[in-house]
Amino acid sequence: MNTVIVTLLEILKYTVPAAVMLGITYLIVQKFLVSELQRKQIALLRESQNVTIPLRLQAYERLTLFTERIQSRQIMPRVYVTGMTVGELRQALVLTINAEWEHNLTQQIYVSRQIWETVRHMKEQELALIHGVAAKLDANAPAKELQMKLAEYLSKQEGDTPGSIALAIIAEEAKKVLSFGATQ
Repeated sequence: MNTVIVTLLEILKYTVPAAVMLGITYLIVQKFLVSELQRKQIALLRESQNVTIPLRLQAYERLTLFTERIQSRQIMPRVYVTGMTVGELRQALVLTINAEWEHNLTQQIYVSRQIWETVRHMKEQELALIHGVAAKLDANAPAKELQMKLAEYLSKQEGDTPGSIALAIIAEEAKKVLSFGATQ
């Protein structure tokens, strides 16, 4: 029995240090692999931001342009044609706004939900304004009446317009993206 214990102790004398070294080696390799993975993830994130930030900024630019273009003060001179009726101008305004909207639908991929909902809500308010003012007029009346009523309504507006609010929100988020990178 003495030889069995001596043999067992001899085996333990070699296996315990080997097991300890294996455990230490495992921990060192594990820590190295985790740190290397994190380093690669950070590099990938930086690389993707180099692509996505310009796309996001372009989306902010396009939504800013959209917001500017569909405001009643801006769209009226582009759409109004002498000889139109109120009904024709109303239809032309709605078609133009919807065409602009459809042209910019893909921008929602690149901006926050808040920005997209703000721009969508602003568009709906512009359409509601056009429909509301036009509904009070005879559809066969000269379009100049609708143009004048819209201008009169807008001049009586107190405070910020939906368009200026939307533009301020877009600008604020674009500044954040420029300063801090993607923040979504």
